[in-house]
Amino acid sequence: MRTKKLALIAGAAAVTAAVAAAVVLPMSASAAPAQPPLPDDGALAATADTLSGVLGNTFGGSWIEDGKLVVAVTDAAKAAEVTAKGATATVVRHSAAALKAMVGSLNAVERIAPRSITAWGVDKRANTVNMTVLRGAADEAKKFAAGLGINDVKITESDEIPRPFVAVAGDIQGGEAYNIGQSRCSVGFSVQGGFATAGHCEALTGGGALTKNGEALGEWGGSQFPGEDNAWVQTSSGWNPVGQVTGVGGVSGSQEADTGAQVTKSGSTTGVTRGTIGEKDQTVRYPEGTIYGLTATNAQCRPGDSGGSFISGTQAQGIVSGGNSSTCYFEPINRTLQRYGLSLVTG
Repeated sequence: MRTKKLALIAGAAAVTAAVAAAVVLPMSASAAPAQPPLPDDGALAATADTLSGVLGNTFGGSWIEDGKLVVAVTDAAKAAEVTAKGATATVVRHSAAALKAMVGSLNAVERIAPRSITAWGVDKRANTVNMTVLRGAADEAKKFAAGLGINDVKITESDEIPRPFVAVAGDIQGGEAYNIGQSRCSVGFSVQGGFATAGHCEALTGGGALTKNGEALGEWGGSQFPGEDNAWVQTSSGWNPVGQVTGVGGVSGSQEADTGAQVTKSGSTTGVTRGTIGEKDQTVRYPEGTIYGLTATNAQCRPGDSGGSFISGTQAQGIVSGGNSSTCYFEPINRTLQRYGLSLVTG
């Protein structure tokens, strides 16, 4: 059986890495029916944050479904508090804290986990822990989880192994290309003094001068890979980081959007692609190292997109890390900002 590989997303030579048709509608003299307004994902996220605090240890997670906020509770008596905020309540078995603790137990023994398990994390909508495994390894994964007292597990089999999306081979804004020697990555988000990007863009490219359009760019201000997948580049004088994402528009903040929210990716290989935010706090086991706390999406990413931007509306969400042909993971931008004490440039 031939196995596809997950790719770290930088540009072309030494690292083996691993779109929508426009429809023209006829014009009509008659007025088109009014379309329902798009959901305000930011407002829904704020409501979810409020309910998380109100519900305490009965909070089972939240997500957006068909434009509406769904909030899980472990106590049916708490459902009225959810509906009073305009959200839909659903009763579940496990609290969000309990699910997070299960993932923490798995993370604590990651070093001895079978290599056939390629990822795990919380699946809020299924109220369980999800594990992605190589085909035929479901029983091995269930046995491993059961040994930690985790019996409520959702298994997804795949032929692909996740890899970081790294590609080997003025103004600065999200989604643009920059080079590390002969390798290529993408700018994530402009910050005061430079830009945020993926940590593996330094760790896996073999080093080399940082350049953009053939001009000296600056130096690494800090990076982390594996464990986390984040870094920032401190740009030299003459470069002007701006609060924009290529093909998308301005950045106004970094409010975290909920699972199910619309998200847009901008990278230097595939350009602008769109999808939805999937499950969060995912542990992804790249052959080059394990990363904790990533967020899954179904937006398309390819080698060279590594470090690029994930944005929901005008809110920065994360930095392209890696994945496979169906899933692209991002490193949460707020973790990056906090790690290095950075501030977003907005515009």
